Amino acid sequence: MRIGRVPYLHAEPFYFDMARRGIELCEMVPSALVAAAEHGEIDAGPVPLADCFRLEERFQPVAGFCVAGVRQAGSIFLFSSVPISELGGATIGITDEASGAPRFLQILLRLKYGVRPKAFVPLHGSYDAFLLIGNEALRQRHGAPGFRHTYDLGAEWHAWTGLPYVFSRWMVRKDVAPKDVALLEDTLYVGLEEGVNTLYALADPREDLLMLPRDIVTYIQGLRYYIGHAEQRAIEQFRRYLNQLTSQ
Repeated sequence: MRIGRVPYLHAEPFYFDMARRGIELCEMVPSALVAAAEHGEIDAGPVPLADCFRLEERFQPVAGFCVAGVRQAGSIFLFSSVPISELGGATIGITDEASGAPRFLQILLRLKYGVRPKAFVPLHGSYDAFLLIGNEALRQRHGAPGFRHTYDLGAEWHAWTGLPYVFSRWMVRKDVAPKDVALLEDTLYVGLEEGVNTLYALADPREDLLMLPRDIVTYIQGLRYYIGHAEQRAIEQFRRYLNQLTSQ
């Protein structure tokens, strides 16, 4: 199997036991992972939630494995020069690593705050606000110079819906052999048990993320890796909002 490996802190536990099992890992950010899935270049990976719906004819969930923020995302931030409710007509920069997060941001802006930005642009040039995800967002989590307002989009979602925010869920091609799907499921179970414990036991800072061990523990404790009742409700609500957004 060819597995998309997202090189973000929140995804590290999933891959803990894969190399030992002989699973091929292809490192790629979420936007590249979605493109690889669409072109048949990988068999499975953690797919951004909005893209799961687009790919569901060819991909199916791997049990209930996901990444969800209980009350906040912790690594999906909007940095803005004005309050989020005043971003109507604004230009917003979007990291090229993101795939599902921009649609999540659009849902919040248009359906929660009733504002329509002028344009979404790459992260070069000028903009009134900008979106970061993953490790880039973790490094910038304390704010960005020149942008007075910082919004955790998972916290915005939770305040609006009372539900966790599901970043992504594990999806696998429907034509992958059942024995290989079973191997992947078992590997993910082991990864979450051993991989999460490894992050909890870190003694040294992660200089690449500007995080102390206690920061990493706090971040991981705010995540869920398996879909429960609240996460399922969140997925269904997100899908309704996404359909509402595309119908406008």
